[in-house]
Amino acid sequence: MPEYDRIELRRSKRLQDLPNACSITIWRKHDTGLMSANIWAPELHYINGKWYVYYAAAHTSAAKEGLFDHRMFVLENAAANPLEGEWVEKGQVKTEWESFALDATTFEHRGERFYVWAQKDPSVEGNSNLYISLMENPWTLTGPQVCLSTPEYEWETQGYLVNEGAAVLKRHGNIFMTYSASATDHHYCMGLLTASEDADLMNPASWVKSPAPVFTTSEANGQYGPGHNSFTVSEDGSLDLLVYHARSYKEIEGDPLYDPNRHTRVQVFHWNDDGTPNFGTPRADTTS
Repeated sequence: MPEYDRIELRRSKRLQDLPNACSITIWRKHDTGLMSANIWAPELHYINGKWYVYYAAAHTSAAKEGLFDHRMFVLENAAANPLEGEWVEKGQVKTEWESFALDATTFEHRGERFYVWAQKDPSVEGNSNLYISLMENPWTLTGPQVCLSTPEYEWETQGYLVNEGAAVLKRHGNIFMTYSASATDHHYCMGLLTASEDADLMNPASWVKSPAPVFTTSEANGQYGPGHNSFTVSEDGSLDLLVYHARSYKEIEGDPLYDPNRHTRVQVFHWNDDGTPNFGTPRADTTS
């Protein structure tokens, strides 16, 4: 939401009907405290018969030394329909540091549930790295918290040193983890980590980072800073779909984080002969 003050859900039978679907506000920010400002990056997950929303929130809208003060939180709803029932605050997802943390996602693999997020390591340069941990339950981490990726390539360090916004895709014997890098202006882009489905996912050596971004700005199509993606399929399951946000203009006044006009896009993606995803180029808004 442009006001960064609430979390809304909407539902439709077809993806193209979502823009006109009714929105339901399931939660609003607090007046004061840890969840009182800059509500970012909600994700909806269905885990063991309950609905969960992971989101980031801060106690102030002010930034300090280029960083906001976000932490990660969880809502739970036991109703069959997430638009009904009661959303209960399960609290903060605690990590090893009390530092800037956001963009949580979760996935299951071979009976284990994993949590992936972005966080500032106070001991190293940069805004955020990607981390992974096993979960005791949908709001509690257990065991070691392992760094999977830090901003190292030039395309990951434009404006800010950022790895964030992970999403997981399992296919062709591999686990693919996309993420977003650099400042949230036209430099924002998507990277890719790949691990074998048989590998130890908690071992950083199991993950191979692609040296080049896999989805970037298209000046020709008027799409700038595509990133923080997710995945779904078409209604009949025949097409793989990339969901992401981007802007339709390049020039931004001030910090791009204060510009709320990164709107959601959806497009089909394909697969290379070697089994890796091919996301192509961001399509123009006029493309049908």
